[in-house]
Amino acid sequence: MASLPIKFSAEVQAARDASQPIVALESTIITHGMPYPENVSTALEVEDIIRTEGACPATIAILDGVIEVGLTREQIEHLAQRDDILKLSRADLAYALVAGKSGSTTVAATMICAAQAGIETFATGGVGGVHRGAEESFDISADLQELAKTPVMVVSAGVKALLDIPKTLELLETLGVPVVGFGTDEFPAFWSRESGEACPMRLDEPEQIAALYKMRATLGLEGGMMVANPVPAESEIPRNEMESDIIEAIDEANRRNVSGKDVTPFVLSRIKELTNGESLVTNIALVKNNAKLAARIANGLKA
Repeated sequence: MASLPIKFSAEVQAARDASQPIVALESTIITHGMPYPENVSTALEVEDIIRTEGACPATIAILDGVIEVGLTREQIEHLAQRDDILKLSRADLAYALVAGKSGSTTVAATMICAAQAGIETFATGGVGGVHRGAEESFDISADLQELAKTPVMVVSAGVKALLDIPKTLELLETLGVPVVGFGTDEFPAFWSRESGEACPMRLDEPEQIAALYKMRATLGLEGGMMVANPVPAESEIPRNEMESDIIEAIDEANRRNVSGKDVTPFVLSRIKELTNGESLVTNIALVKNNAKLAARIANGLKA
């Protein structure tokens, strides 16, 4: 059986040795989610937020066929400016390791790598889900199946608002994935605090969320959890303002026959243009907000 090619940064290894809380971070946000140089500055600021909250950040990527758990500033800069980085999910993660490729990790791939590294808490922007028109395209993110399989808690601002949110929530229920709103009864819609859909559960303290995760483990329930953390009110773009831009961006993607893993980066980029950069500002704010909550939950898991 092949050994797992995994490497921990000095900071992450020290946290592991000291049994300190660790928060995983994805790298797709660096390579496909934000433009340069905002991708680098955001990645570094998010890491600092986690440190300030008393946890250790662990940005995950695949570099030359090795799972890197914890990236240096130089590695983040390198990833951010390359245009040949693969976007890896469950289907092609092993391929990248065997073929010696470099790739950024989506939510699903980050969850897999985090679980292998013994990390239970993961902060991201928005989780993938059921795409609009999935009844014809069958385009459903692997993130949802991963949440049903892999024991990692994912803190996000809900799912990306370009998706079909009601169908995504329905599928998460079918898969048995707990969806917990942090301080909210309404499921957030990424850039917006409201989606028009109820959140299945609500908890108001990070320690309660940590306790729920532990109880699921005690019950022997497989899979992870989604923690839906609304973007701060001062940074949100109301959903009624976003919807026309979302529809226009999706329509353009369809006209250009954009498909598969290219859909989300294309639509996010087009929405940034349509909102004159406002969507990127909100994206950065929600990622930072999620990192702060994830660090507090990670501390709760160690209590």
